[in-house]
Amino acid sequence: MPIYEYHCPNCNHKFEMLRKVNEVNPNCPQCGGNQVKKLVSSFGVAGGSGGNSGCSGCAGGSCSTCH
Repeated sequence: MPIYEYHCPNCNHKFEMLRKVNEVNPNCPQCGGNQVKKLVSSFGVAGGSGGNSGCSGCAGGSCSTCH
């Protein structure tokens, strides 16, 4: 089950919740409001090969945009 981020416009509370993909949005745990909106979340992916720096801008991991 994925963790989703939500925002309640009633009390401006942001929270995360473990939910099934097809479940309806939960009520706000702070104020009980039922108008919460699911937020678009970013996520990180670990992995790769050969000790590259993780830069996605080049194959070698040593271009000027790598950090």
